Amino acid sequence: MKGPHNIIRLIRTGATLERTGAMPVILDAFDAPRALRILARTLVWPFQWLGKKGDPSMPAPTRALSALGPAYIKFGQVLSTRPDLVGDEMATQLRVLQDKLPPFGMDAARRTVEEQLDKPVDEIFSSFSEPVAAASIAQVHEARLRETGEKVAVKILRPGIERAFQRDIDAFFFAANFIEFFSPASRRLKPTDVIEHFQGVVQGELDLRLESASASEFAANTESDEGFTLPSINWELSGRRMMTMSWAEGVPLGDNAAIDAAGHNRDVLGARVLQLFLSHALRDGFFHADMHQGNLKVAANGDIIAFDFGIMGHIDEYTRRVYAEILFGFIKRDYQRVAEVHFEAGYVPADQDVDAFARALRAVGEPIFGMDATRISMGKLLSYLFEVTERFGMETRTELILLQRTMVVVEGVARSLSPQLNIWDVAQPIVEDYIKQSIGPKALLSDTAKTLRVLARFGPRLPGLVEKALIRQTQEEAVETPRAPYFAIAISGVLGAALASGLIYFLAP
Repeated sequence: MKGPHNIIRLIRTGATLERTGAMPVILDAFDAPRALRILARTLVWPFQWLGKKGDPSMPAPTRALSALGPAYIKFGQVLSTRPDLVGDEMATQLRVLQDKLPPFGMDAARRTVEEQLDKPVDEIFSSFSEPVAAASIAQVHEARLRETGEKVAVKILRPGIERAFQRDIDAFFFAANFIEFFSPASRRLKPTDVIEHFQGVVQGELDLRLESASASEFAANTESDEGFTLPSINWELSGRRMMTMSWAEGVPLGDNAAIDAAGHNRDVLGARVLQLFLSHALRDGFFHADMHQGNLKVAANGDIIAFDFGIMGHIDEYTRRVYAEILFGFIKRDYQRVAEVHFEAGYVPADQDVDAFARALRAVGEPIFGMDATRISMGKLLSYLFEVTERFGMETRTELILLQRTMVVVEGVARSLSPQLNIWDVAQPIVEDYIKQSIGPKALLSDTAKTLRVLARFGPRLPGLVEKALIRQTQEEAVETPRAPYFAIAISGVLGAALASGLIYFLAP
């Protein structure tokens, strides 16, 4: 992670942006202040000869990011779904990064298949096409199984991608450590933890066996979701560097002209994308965390087809409830409850003023809800919320980074389909339903049953635990702070276990 090579890598990043002409375009897209533009270009200009040229046939931003490597390409993919942030023209240019990157050669692809399956390609497939899609991590080939004639998609990792991605991650770690050292105020944001989280997420994309497992779990969770389908995985023809799945036939979700020509209702599709994501995140705690247009299609019957399961998000049940209550509070404009949830979850330090925090949240929410439907943005809400929580000492929640990032991406996809979509109106029924299921009387019974099951499971061990606790207590010298009442804890535990054994039959599903 350390070393001059990382300094050179960061310098080369700025130099590449300048050499390819992407620097002024990106600064314009983000409406950077004039002073910042002058400073950035003045610092970078002398080093532009170190920058990569990239593919001259590509637009400047796409050319720069694709030349810099897979981590930068991932960043560009996120920006491609946010025309409200970078403008329609730049968003369209960056969309090329999703699945239209230059492919690697057929010889390397066939060699990977044969290494993974220990068989010649022609023995497994009756046909094996040139790449039909190429992204930052892997590319996809269309093929037919020789044995059954089934049309399948074969996904193959790029040669050397593991090393290339680690090189970018090392540079990001170096930059994060540099920022933390020279800017103590930034430590609250945990930049190093953020990079660690990002690294862990992307590592899952570099082992296609994990992606196959994620696809299988996701399919089991969503098999009853109306209007949503997934390709099936062929486990016998999948390995660490390749995976085979059924072919997903449909119109790319980023091609509005083709969607209109096929007779699909884009308003319905936009709302469904957002509601599906919220359902998966809140109901299952397991969601597709890379839901850009390049990973979504529309089937002939109108179903949304998702694929590419390398980045999946997972959040525990308690965090889901917190997230839902925060969203629900904003939807209902109950800023006091939103503030209380932040304190109850420990997101904001207890020494802060909850009423002052609620007033600050009102300043975040009210201007947004005063906008017309086309301008209401969950992405803007998250941005404003970040500024407020910073003032109240909230630390970065690494477990929410992927969820928040995906929420921004999904909103961008929904907006690209239906610019008039009211994000909050679409989200409200999903969030309300989850709140009813997770916080009402039914949820209380379910939580009680889970607690009793745990007590029942540990019941046989309680006598031994009590004996050890009492022995330890008698051996230790008395201190000023009274010891916990072990005997009372033991009695309540035994009674709880006994109660569990009686109630488990009534509460168990």
